[in-house]
Amino acid sequence: MLRRSTPRCGRDDERVLPLINVVFLLLIFFMIAGAIDAGDPITAEPPRSASEEAIEARELVIVMSADGRLALDGAVLEKSALGAAVAGRMDTVRAPQVWLKADGGADSVEVVAVMETLREAGVERLKLLTTPGAS
Repeated sequence: MLRRSTPRCGRDDERVLPLINVVFLLLIFFMIAGAIDAGDPITAEPPRSASEEAIEARELVIVMSADGRLALDGAVLEKSALGAAVAGRMDTVRAPQVWLKADGGADSVEVVAVMETLREAGVERLKLLTTPGAS
């Protein structure tokens, strides 16, 4: 007598489980990858430039918005506190490269004043961060 084998109910579920695991792993990966770069605390659109250079992780980045607000390494600070904050970082990092990411619409007198404050704080190497222009 031939017996017909009846399929088990769990077989379809067993095939779907690995797919569900992969989907959840991808979801977790993209959630973490999306949260890695928090971005600047203030908005600044740098002016265009023909040169381009990468920023190293050990370097200081100062962001200046169009209305003159300042941020150092992701923390918003007052103009009067910039010199002390940078001088404190200069003591901990040996000869760091300092980048100034000033908004293209920022007042040039304010940008020069920030540069002067940085020089007084002991910054020897300052670069103005720009975005690559059309070649």
